[in-house]
Amino acid sequence: MSDSPPAPAVLGIAVPSPLRRLFDYRPAGAPPAGGWQPGLRVRVPFGRRRVVGVVLECREASDLPLSRLKPIDERLDETPLPPDWLWLCRFTARYYQHAPGDTLHQAMPVLLRQGRALEPRTRERWRITPAGRDEAPASLTRAPRQAELLSMLRQHPHGLVTQAILAQSFTRDQLRALAAKGLAERHEEPRTAGDTTSAARLAEPALPLNREQAAALAALHEGLDAFHPCLLHGVTGSGKTEVYLQLIEAVVDRGRQALVLVPEIGLTPQTLARFRRRFRVPVVALHSGLTDHERLDAWEAAASGRAPIVIGTRSAIFTPLARPGAIIVDEEHDGSFKQQEGLRYHARDLAVARAHHHGVPLVLGSATPSLESLQRALSGDYRHLRLTQRASRHAPARLELVDLRGRPRRGGLIPPVIEAIEATLTAGHQVLVFINRRGFAPTLSCHACGWMAECDHCDARLTLHRQPPLLACHHCDRRRGLPDACPECGSGDLRPLGSGTERTEETLAERFPETPVHRIDRDSTRRRDALEQTLAEVRRGEPCLLVGTQMLAKGHHLPHVTLVVVVNADAGLYSSDFRALEHSAQLLEQVAGRAGRAAHPGRVLVQTLHADDPNLRLLAARGYDALAERLLEERRAAALPPFRFLALLRLEAPAEEAVNDLGRRAAEALRAHLDARGLDVDCLGPVPAPMERRQNRYHLQVMLGADRRSRLHEAGAWLVAWLEADPAARRVRWSLDIDPQTLA
Repeated sequence: MSDSPPAPAVLGIAVPSPLRRLFDYRPAGAPPAGGWQPGLRVRVPFGRRRVVGVVLECREASDLPLSRLKPIDERLDETPLPPDWLWLCRFTARYYQHAPGDTLHQAMPVLLRQGRALEPRTRERWRITPAGRDEAPASLTRAPRQAELLSMLRQHPHGLVTQAILAQSFTRDQLRALAAKGLAERHEEPRTAGDTTSAARLAEPALPLNREQAAALAALHEGLDAFHPCLLHGVTGSGKTEVYLQLIEAVVDRGRQALVLVPEIGLTPQTLARFRRRFRVPVVALHSGLTDHERLDAWEAAASGRAPIVIGTRSAIFTPLARPGAIIVDEEHDGSFKQQEGLRYHARDLAVARAHHHGVPLVLGSATPSLESLQRALSGDYRHLRLTQRASRHAPARLELVDLRGRPRRGGLIPPVIEAIEATLTAGHQVLVFINRRGFAPTLSCHACGWMAECDHCDARLTLHRQPPLLACHHCDRRRGLPDACPECGSGDLRPLGSGTERTEETLAERFPETPVHRIDRDSTRRRDALEQTLAEVRRGEPCLLVGTQMLAKGHHLPHVTLVVVVNADAGLYSSDFRALEHSAQLLEQVAGRAGRAAHPGRVLVQTLHADDPNLRLLAARGYDALAERLLEERRAAALPPFRFLALLRLEAPAEEAVNDLGRRAAEALRAHLDARGLDVDCLGPVPAPMERRQNRYHLQVMLGADRRSRLHEAGAWLVAWLEADPAARRVRWSLDIDPQTLA
């Protein structure tokens, strides 16, 4: 008799669809050895397609007669997908009010979505045999290449993978000949295999810690067996990464795994290199630069437990772990942890939920913490660990405000700043010029009539590029050739207005012809490894100029930079988005943190048209912490996050009337529901988005706010159900953004 459980009559399956529900199917074919259970992938008919879905429910009944249910086409798994991954996906779909099928679809690697099995790819490794170690070279005198190959294998007791052997000009025939003689043997191993059992897990010794680092590490060690959220609040260059490394050493020593999230793909190679230098155990990466096969290999290695250390960007939060031991979010304030399209999750917030679920320590690291995390630390919800000293022992560079008003500019730079750049280069140091706008100039203007080049599809101006020469919209990527004359008055006097990275690069190259100028922005780093190659050249230490966008501001260690110039600091001072000042201050502090990280003190010059702005002056005089304290007081008085919870209904459609009508009716219906239920939830809007027309689509917003998160979610769930039932909503693209990080 079989011991397998009886087959259920109905399988509730999540399929990739925007509908927030499961779809019922009948099981078919042989059941898996462990019986039907949540987490098994199946292939099912869905409309005119055959799609891969995930079983989430096993039931005995359906709302439809069983005879009307379609059978599944195929069962793809013998065992379910990892349970920690399944729990996180269900939590994410519920919290962010997103379709469960689409959530699971986006959270798994592409090859799993296509039906590929979750199993490791293997590679060949060749090892010398005991006979090979004893074999006298004279026996191979008539096969000198085999003798050389045997000698090479003797030098590698753990063996070499086939690719490494072939790279030394040996052949597979020579390997097979040694195997036939019993001198070498072939083994199959997972591609992510590594030594996880050796007692010597460190490839290089840990660095000595200063008093503050040691105290922070001791506090983290106290909570290795429980959910223990900590904000590691350290100035730039204070050694937060070394604290991470030594915490991970303790986690790996206990036979557990660590997940490390970094904000940008540009930071992943340097972080990965540092971790692999420190540890002998496998360290895998997960980010958008991997191939589909590489991503599945890393995902499987983490799920099986073969990879004790996993490093990745935002989506790596969905990586399953066989033995979770700690979660670390570096630069936790960074906006790139929030997904802005589709499933609008925040990886930092999911890291908090996941660490709590697993009962493991959580470390949020930043020199400029988000106000949400800072308030939680100040209120005692998180342990607040401070690092106030730099490893270089130089105090962090303070911002020096430089007034732009009434001064001539070349490439966005005024004469006193150019003189400071010259003095720094003469002293043999490096200069970073930060300008958060790529291209040559923000737009092209007619000097005769005032015409400006604008995008036909967005409420935005076209950016002038010189490499290659064109006008481009950075919102919809529309491109247009440069006009010969003004399209409105016919004048040929067309002039670039403002400065971008290309224009500043050109100005500096003309002014300092003997000094290399490296531009780092999205345009100059499109080629794979371009960023790492440029930074490797910069780290050699020769005098040079770096011109870049915020890609340069995040976590890069540039020990020879002693002067940082911010071309224009005013972008976020007077924005309609209440978070803009917080984000601008974080960016300025992060950029300033690139200066003076090694032997020489740093200096930061901030050009501004508003040198008397009280917030900017506070940031310059007392730093980010003082400004954050003021901003928290303002947020409390205005009942804004982190003292209130928000959700944003975003609507867009090609027809302005359609989006306006749906937004108005949705807001009215929600207000009526809130009044009838007596729910203390505010509903504001609808109002046009800050950029109303983008990609030839009109954008509208409705804001929901509540003092209690549960009330906000109750109102959001009702609104989502109303929209799904309204026929007009099918002609409008809409989404509910829980905990929005920007109003744009």
